[in-house]
Amino acid sequence: MQKRSLSFYLLAIFFGLFVLFLYGPMFAIFALSLQGEEGTLTFPMRGFSFYWLGQVFQEQRVGSFVESFQRSLILGLAVVLFSLIVSVLAGLAFRNRFKGANTLFYLTISSLIVPSVLVSLGIGIVFQVLGIPTNWFTSGFGAHMTWTVPFAFLIMLGIFNRFNPAYEEAAKDMGASDGQTFWAVVFPLILPSLIGIGLLTFTLSYDEFTRTSLVSGQDNTLPLEIFGMTTNVTSPALYALGTLTTLFSFALIAIALTAFQALSKRQQQ
Repeated sequence: MQKRSLSFYLLAIFFGLFVLFLYGPMFAIFALSLQGEEGTLTFPMRGFSFYWLGQVFQEQRVGSFVESFQRSLILGLAVVLFSLIVSVLAGLAFRNRFKGANTLFYLTISSLIVPSVLVSLGIGIVFQVLGIPTNWFTSGFGAHMTWTVPFAFLIMLGIFNRFNPAYEEAAKDMGASDGQTFWAVVFPLILPSLIGIGLLTFTLSYDEFTRTSLVSGQDNTLPLEIFGMTTNVTSPALYALGTLTTLFSFALIAIALTAFQALSKRQQQ
């Protein structure tokens, strides 16, 4: 058996500390959310129960986690749908060179460079000038799209750059129209990638705070609700919410990976 060098053990220790730094706070939140009714926000734990997990679904002092979660979920799903539509159409358009393509490309990704607070402020001013009240869904939807569409667009460009046009040419040789070629050939081939883009855009929308802060109106999304409650909800209910939302995120990842693998196997058949 080959003897390990000293550098191997040093790197292994460094990696272990990195993993601990990365996931340690998450496990601490999990543990503190499973305290008894007399639990506090710090260690040591006081008992063990699922009491605080149930409290998440109850009305809090200044709001409701359930309602804000529903808003974030609805907004995230809407953002995913429209981000996919826009990115696919843009990706198809950029497969061919056209006048102004470079300008349009840089305008699309420019919102990633502009500070998110300024984007939120600008959207709020536009709604005010137009006389439209800001709302977690309308103006919030626009703010989130400025964040998700550039990422989806860049990924879609990479997907179509690797796409083999021979499949489309074969379909057209058999008499298929452009629409039939897209739905019967192109869409099934890019569908596994669309699942990944959808998961990314949902995550970006679901966790978004800064771009939503100035345009959410009277009703908060989940990140804004959590921030607003940090000075009012001084109980492990906040940790319980973190536990449940983390489990929700893991469930989404598992569903996306299962769907991706199933579609990939289907393509290989």
